[in-house]
Formats: sequence, structure tokens, C-alpha cells
Amino acid sequence: MDRDTELMVRVSGGDMAAFGLLLERYRNPMVSFMNRMVQDHGVAEELAQEVFLRVYRSRATYQPAAKFTTWMFRIATHVALNWLRDHKKEMGRQSLDEEAVDGAGSRQLSDGAPNAEQRMLEDARLLAVRRAVEMLPGKQRAAVLMHKYEELEYSQIARTLECSESAVKSLLFRAYERLRDRLAHLDGTR
Repeated sequence: MDRDTELMVRVSGGDMAAFGLLLERYRNPMVSFMNRMVQDHGVAEELAQEVFLRVYRSRATYQPAAKFTTWMFRIATHVALNWLRDHKKEMGRQSLDEEAVDGAGSRQLSDGAPNAEQRMLEDARLLAVRRAVEMLPGKQRAAVLMHKYEELEYSQIARTLECSESAVKSLLFRAYERLRDRLAHLDGTR
């Protein structure tokens, strides 16, 4: 049993300090995951709180059959996909990326640092990747985020999305194919 699972077992026994440790350890990764899913930091913070509230409410029925992170990300994925489904129309009207380039001219550049043009090109490339990921269907987006950003294994993603490992591989294959098509202009091959 890994440390997080042990902590959650302690939480299920009423140990609030153990819950505090889990919250401290996973708050930032959860907000980050949710932000990548819903593309709104404020909403991501609220959804992350909802995930931890559900984790806490489920403490009495928690069974350490899988890793804690798998169980927690399953809850998070359901919360995010439900929010995306319920707010689909609003998403089309919002800016896809609210993280604008921040004060590029406000600091001194040292030798060897990228110049303003290089930073702008890199920011544009990152924005294109972010938007391409945002355009993926919910389950494909969740699988990509868990695979690339959270570095979960196929088996963990499968348990989280409640599907087989081969289904995860298929989801990721289709997602990466879509991303390659949408981002081909960045490498100049198409």
C-alpha cells in the first residue's frame, strides 16, 4: 500500500491530519488538472474544492483497491466532464486562453536568453497546443492530461476513466492523431 493510500485509510478512520496532508500534497496538482480541463482558473479552484469535498464525504466507504491517486483522479474526471457538459454553450463564448503573455518588456534580458520575438513565437506555439488540447472531446482531453501532464500509467488512467487499458490506448491514439493534424502547421510538414 502506498503512502497516499495509507493516509486515505487513516482519513476513513477519522484522522483529519491525514486529510490535511493529502489536501496539501494534491491541491496544486488538482487545480492544475482542472484548469487544463475547464480552461478557467477560478472554476478550476472551485472544482478542485468539490473533488476534495467528495473525497472527504466518501471517506467512510473508501476501499484501497486502487492507488489513491487513481481513485481521486476518477472523481476529478467525473467532476470536470460533468462541468464541461453543463457549461458547453458558455465555453464557446469564453476566451480559450486567459493566460496572456505577461510583461515581456518588464525585465532585463541576460546574454543567451531568448529575445522578445523568440518568446512571442514560443508563447504562440504553447497557445496553439493548449487550444488544440482544449478542442479534444472530454474523455480524450482527460486521457491526454492524465498521460502527459499528470504522468499516470495506462492502468491508472483506465481505472480513472472506468474503461480498459486498450480503450485508453485507443483514446490516446485518436487524441494524439487529432493533435498532430491540428498542430502540423507548427513543424511545417503540412
